[in-house]
Amino acid sequence: MLCQYCERNEATTHIKRVVNGEMTQTHLCGDCAAHLGYGDVFSGFSLNLGELLGGFTNAALHSAGEAKVLRCPKCGNSFEDIAREGKLGCAECYAAFYDKLLPSLQRLHGRIQHSGKVADSAGEKIKLKGRIDKLKTDLAAAVAEQNFELAAELRDEIKALEKEQDAGVQEGE
Repeated sequence: MLCQYCERNEATTHIKRVVNGEMTQTHLCGDCAAHLGYGDVFSGFSLNLGELLGGFTNAALHSAGEAKVLRCPKCGNSFEDIAREGKLGCAECYAAFYDKLLPSLQRLHGRIQHSGKVADSAGEKIKLKGRIDKLKTDLAAAVAEQNFELAAELRDEIKALEKEQDAGVQEGE
């Protein structure tokens, strides 16, 4: 296959891009890829999650000049270990390093709160919170549309669910 840019040399660099759900493919020779800025991206290309996560957490590492190193109570990893290796030691690391991981997770995923479906096996607390959040969104829409009768019904339902949620939290303590 010939390079789509110069149409003379054999294409050795193949670029796939997905933008708004539409995929485009570009096939370039090595010279054209370097000329268009793709040469450095692919030379020595390897996925090192440690470097990726380390780059996102670099600022947190520099600000963490504390004498006492915080460690995960379960596996003993420090935040510096996580940044260097690019992986968490255990599930408890999320809780132990929540504040330090939050900015990196936001950059990687774009958000930090789950917005998809919840499995049937998930706890009732999660489902109840999701239901309350949905009702609050519906309430805001009803108020914006000046549908105050519906808004009053939604408000009452939210209050009832919040009481149920508060009762569940007190039982779980």
